[in-house]
Order: sequence, then structure tokens, then C-alpha cells
Amino acid sequence: MGTPLVSAIILNYRTGREAWKCAEGLLGQSIAEKMEVLIVDNHSQDDSIGYLRNRLRREAERGVLDVTRVRILEAPRNVGFGAGYNLGFRHARGTFFLVNNPAKILRPDAVEKMVAAMEEDTGIGILAPKLIYDDGTFRDSYRSFPTFFDVIIKRTSLRSVFPGRMRRYLQWDRNPDLAGDTDWVVGGCFLMRASLCRELGGFDDRFFLFFEDTDLCRRARALGKRVVYFPAAQGTDRKQRLSEGGVMALFTKRTARIHLVSALKYFWKWRRA
Repeated sequence: MGTPLVSAIILNYRTGREAWKCAEGLLGQSIAEKMEVLIVDNHSQDDSIGYLRNRLRREAERGVLDVTRVRILEAPRNVGFGAGYNLGFRHARGTFFLVNNPAKILRPDAVEKMVAAMEEDTGIGILAPKLIYDDGTFRDSYRSFPTFFDVIIKRTSLRSVFPGRMRRYLQWDRNPDLAGDTDWVVGGCFLMRASLCRELGGFDDRFFLFFEDTDLCRRARALGKRVVYFPAAQGTDRKQRLSEGGVMALFTKRTARIHLVSALKYFWKWRRA
């Protein structure tokens, strides 16, 4: 295989079957012959690696999918979201990097449309598709830069007390069927220029989980690159989210506590912005 146009990177942590389904979707893209797929296993310590390697071998024997385009990378430990993707970035060879977590399944023409949009406008640094939950509802994947208060409000019943704050942060007045610039896009699925990724040094791996996407988009915009929401390309998403929960979750749910720690790191980092 020559130099790919797109390197699609899937970060797996104990979701081997979902990761493979995501890889199958990428191998079914309309420009799959110009793509490579890298599955990074973040030290799952379950059957993920065995499952993925067995599926890769079986599909190679069947000759149904071009699995020569798939590589599996193993992190020595669970290094977190940003550092896990950074491992994939270091091994990726494409002109564009597609960040695609296992829960996001893109339509067969999505990557082609995203690449075409970025090739047409060199000012775009990061481009995100429209995501739709499996029940047909819209996933709000574009956001305004938050304040710390916005983060607390969103997680609690204060949402009903401060609807104006949520309207600004979650851009409720925006038409999800129209493309346009935004402050940042959720990190589970977006296309990025490899050159910009290298210039930024990838994700800031000080964020173990959460806010690494907000930070990345902010740094991209600081370099004069656009962050664009692009609904002409679409995909599906799983509805349950790791950061769900209210105030009590901060004390009872590990991912909620990680979310809070990442928020503190983010706001400290950008305190003078």
C-alpha cells in the first residue's frame, strides 16, 4: 500500500467488538482504497486484543475486506484518551487524520465528503460531521468554549435555572443542518490535517480523559485554523456518555471525577486567555 490519503485512528478500551464494527465501517468507505485504519488498544486487559487479531486473521482468510489496510497498536498501559490517540498519530502516514472512537459509525460517503471540503478550503484545520443517535435524535457535537460554571450547570439541575448559559454553551439556537465555524467539536469524531496535528503536537496528554478536544480546537484556532461543523457528512453515535451524571456522580462515579479534574486542568491552562 502506498501513502494513504487518510489515516483513520480508532482508540479501543475494552470495546473490542465495537472497535471492529467501526473498522468495518471505515473499510467500507467510498475512498477506502485511499485509507489506512489504525486500531490503538489502550491496554484493555480483557479479550479485546485477541478478538481484534482473530477477526483480522479471519477476514484476511475470507478475502472479503482489504484488511491489509488495518494495523493494531498496543499501548503498554492505559495512557488515556489523548495519549492513546497520540500513539496512533505517531504511526499514521496519511495527509489527513480521522479521529474516530468505536461508538461513532460514519456513513459510507462521509470521509470522502470531509476530505473534499478540507481540500477545497485550506483554512480549515479541523472538520466534524453531524452525529445522530440510534434513536434518531441529534448529538450536539459543536460547542462554544465553556466557563467553569457552564461545566457545573450542565451536569446538574442548575440547567433549568440558567437556561441562557446552556443556550450559549451548547448553541441551542444553531441550525444543526447548516455548516459553519464553531469554537470546538467533540473529540470522538473529526478529520484533521496531519500537518496541523504535528504542529500542535497532537492532544495534550496531561488530560487523561475529557477536555483534550476543547484544548486541541482552541490551540488550532490560536494558529488561525478554522474549526468547522460539517453536516453534509454524517454518522451515528451511541447515546450513553461517560460524563453523564449529576452532582452526586462527582463522589460516586470515577469518570465524573476525572471529568472534573480535567476541567480544572483546562481552566488553569487557559486562565489568561
